[in-house]
Formats: sequence, C-alpha cells, structure tokens
Amino acid sequence: MTYLAVPISAKNAAQAAEQVRLAVAGGAEMLELRTDYLEGLTADLAQQVLRQTRALAGAAVPVIATCRDTCEGGAIDYPESLRIEILATALGEGAEFVDVEFVNFRKAPFRQRIESALAEAKGRLVLSTHDFAGPFDDIKRRHREIVQTCPTAVPKLVCTAGHINDCFDAFDLLHEADGDCIVLCMGQAGLISRVLAKKLGGLVTFASLDEASGTAPGQVTLDAFKGLYRHDSMDRETELFGVIADPVGHSLSPAIHNACLADEGINGVYLPLLVQSGREALFAFLDNVLTRPWLDFRGFSVTIPHKHSALDYVRQKGGLVEPLAAQIGAANTVILDSRATSDERRLGAYNTDYAGALDAIVAGMGIARDGFRDMPVAVVGAGGVSRAIVAGLTDAGAKVTIYNRTVERAEQLAADFHCAYSGLDGLLHLDAKLIVNGTSIGMHPKVDATPVPPEVLKPDMAVFDTVYNPAETLLLKHAKAAGAKTIDGVAMFVNQALAQFHLFTGHPANPALMRSVVLDSLR
Repeated sequence: MTYLAVPISAKNAAQAAEQVRLAVAGGAEMLELRTDYLEGLTADLAQQVLRQTRALAGAAVPVIATCRDTCEGGAIDYPESLRIEILATALGEGAEFVDVEFVNFRKAPFRQRIESALAEAKGRLVLSTHDFAGPFDDIKRRHREIVQTCPTAVPKLVCTAGHINDCFDAFDLLHEADGDCIVLCMGQAGLISRVLAKKLGGLVTFASLDEASGTAPGQVTLDAFKGLYRHDSMDRETELFGVIADPVGHSLSPAIHNACLADEGINGVYLPLLVQSGREALFAFLDNVLTRPWLDFRGFSVTIPHKHSALDYVRQKGGLVEPLAAQIGAANTVILDSRATSDERRLGAYNTDYAGALDAIVAGMGIARDGFRDMPVAVVGAGGVSRAIVAGLTDAGAKVTIYNRTVERAEQLAADFHCAYSGLDGLLHLDAKLIVNGTSIGMHPKVDATPVPPEVLKPDMAVFDTVYNPAETLLLKHAKAAGAKTIDGVAMFVNQALAQFHLFTGHPANPALMRSVVLDSLR
C-alpha cells in the first residue's frame, strides 16, 4: 500500500486539531505530525498534540512523528536533546512511524536513544535524507548506506529535481528496491514523482492541505491528488499520458484528459510534464521514457516550445509520422507503445491542431471551409500552432500573411506555404478579414499583453485567439470593443484534445464534458 500522507505543520495545538480535521475529511490515509513547526515545543506539548491527533483521526489513520533538524528542512531550530525526547515520546504514544535524519542517526548517542525507544514500542523507524540543492550524486548508493546501517528501517530519500530528467533515477530506485521505501523529488520538475509514487510502490507520498501549507517545494494538494490525479484508482497497471510543455503549470490538459479517462473508466492518469532547456532535454526525456517500458507511458500532448523537436525525435527513431504532421513540420501529439520490446517499440507523431483550429474558425465565423478562398488572413506568430493554422488556411485558399517578431522565422514559414510575411510592425498596416493569434501572448499569467495593436481592429473582421487561458484574452476584449467577431481558443483546445484522446486510448471523449471542465477550471 502507498499511503497518501498530509503533513500537520501547525504552530499550536488548536491549529493542529483543525489541520487534522481537514486532512481526515479530505481523505488523508496517513498524517505526518511535524512537531518542529510547534512553537514553544516541549515533550508535554508533543504528547498533547499526539493524543488529540489520534482521537480526531482514529486508529485507522497511522501517524508519522517528525521533529526535523533544520539542516534537513526543519522549521524551528530545536536542540538535538529535545528532538530525541520528542521522538521517544511519540513512540511511547503509539506513533506508527518516527522519521529520523540519517545523518543524525549515524551518531552513536543519537542512535542509542532512538533504538532504546523503538525497543519499547511498536513503531517503525524511517531514516530520511534530503538534498535541497539538487539530485543525489548516487541515489542508489545512498539507499544502500541506509539499508546497511539499519536493515529494518524505511529509507526515505528526497532530493530536488532541477529538471524532469532528474526524476528517472528516483523511479529506477523505486522500481528496483526490495522492501518499503520512500523516494520523492521536490520542486515543480519533481511533481510527477509525487503523483507516481503509488504506481511505483513507494510506501508514502505527501500532499499539502492547500497551496499555502506545503512543507516541501512542489507538494501537490490533497484535493489535486484525490481529484485531478485520480490517486484512489491508481495501481501498478495504470497507464500514463501527459502534456510536454515549458511552462506547463497553466495547462488545462490534465483536467480535461483525466476527467475523460475517468468518464470512460480507463485506468490511466494524465500528467503535467515540465520539460525545460529545449531540444536536447526533450530528446533525453523521451529516451528516458522509452528505455523504461514499466512506466507505461502511452502518449503525450506536445506544446510550446517542443512541437518541431517532437516531430524530429519520432522521425529520427524511425517512427510513424502522419503525412499532415510532416507537411506542417510540427507534432502536437506523440503516441508510443511501450509494451513492445525496444526493437519493436512503435512511435507515432500526429498533428490535431490543424483540424481543431479550422473547425473552430469555421464555426465561429459561420462559414463553410470554401469560404476561406481568397480571404485575406493575418496570422501572428511562426511557431507550431501557427504552422498548423497556416497549412489549413492556405490549403483552403486563403491569402495568408504571417507576422512575427523574428522576421526570418516568418519568412521561412511563408516560404514553406507560399504566402506573404512581415515583421510585427506590419500589423499597423494590415488589411485582413481574419486575424489569428498563434503566439502565447496574452496567456495566463501575463493577461495584460496583446499581440495586435487595438487600433487596427475593425467591425468587419473576425479575430481568433488560440490562447484558451483566459478564455477571453485582452486581444478578444479589444476585438469585441471594436465590433469584430471573436473566436476564443477554448473551441480549438477542445477540438484538438478530442482527437488526441482518441489517439491515446482508442475511445471517443465526451466533448460536452471537456468543454465544461475547461470553463469550470477557467472560472
């Protein structure tokens, strides 16, 4: 069993009682009593809080008692003698686990006191080690050191992931380790290690009560664990999907895909995958996934800034490249069958932006696709989304001009699709019936930006913004004020996600469910 533990990081007994009530009501499977957060800590205060915690939570919810040393992330710098006394008190009060820093346990006097308390109680020892600066130099060696020092203890290894690729050593350890083990990566890049602990058999993963009360960087909230990431239904057979992006925190893809996985009764979870540092880091991430078939990754949505590189990766690996994706030169969807052997593993690159965007524009403008013929269109941006939209519009006969900050990129895209191009200064003189924003300008959290000067917007125009968060961007507000027809990015987002879900699972998704999840999330 993997316990979903909520840290109780209260300053006093009353606050601790409230946190315990909220955690138990929210479905916590374990409580971590962080006594180092209690102000004016004494053995009597710790005993009081432990007793009230047990009374409120009941015997079915085990407790980890921790009095963390500040050198390993403790909140208040209490003396070593008091911390030992607190841990001994916790064992005497029936705490199922006590968490002791490995660096301190190696000191003979410290170890003797803890072992003496353990001998008189039923609790179990967790030996923890942390690195707040980065990943461990050799996480498996650190694990061996803990096991050799105390074979009956639960090793707990927590480090900081500077990049998502730092998580894979932690996954390997959990996959290979015999016996109970807790292995987690801190920071936004390490989020997936917390969510996947249950799939990989970790003894405990930790969830904060809310965004403000986390006790380590990157902790996921209890609500997100239980709702968004489907913790209760996860097991070792759970298949994985995710959105590869930088940044990724704004993405609503996890919300809509996880809702549809649940709706279809599919044992899967969809994750936000923060892949930073460009092309080589993306290639390394995908290599890490392909060489670990036991992770059960099945497919990825791909967005800024990785759409070109994802296509190149699949092509280099000899995978299937959908002709449309090849024509566009960008993939927003990568499919893999990690159940096959490494020699047979199948990769596929697809683009669902093309149809998703055109269908959104057609519906929003109230025209048929042949209505694009000879229509003057301005497309702002020259990235992956813009490529897909330009491909669709030029195929439909529109007269497209591409506007981009880097003129050379606009020129290259224009050459590929035989259309005009300009720098952003050309927007002051545009003459278009349709304006498309294919950039991330105006996306949350930078909602006060717009890619198009408001003075060029006219009542006879239609304005389509591919940004969906927020649904009404500043560009669309300006367009509405000018009397222009507006098309938000939610329609395109849902359209392309519907196609992705079918590619991922072979099942159709519910479009009404997707749209309602997006709008609820944006509200």
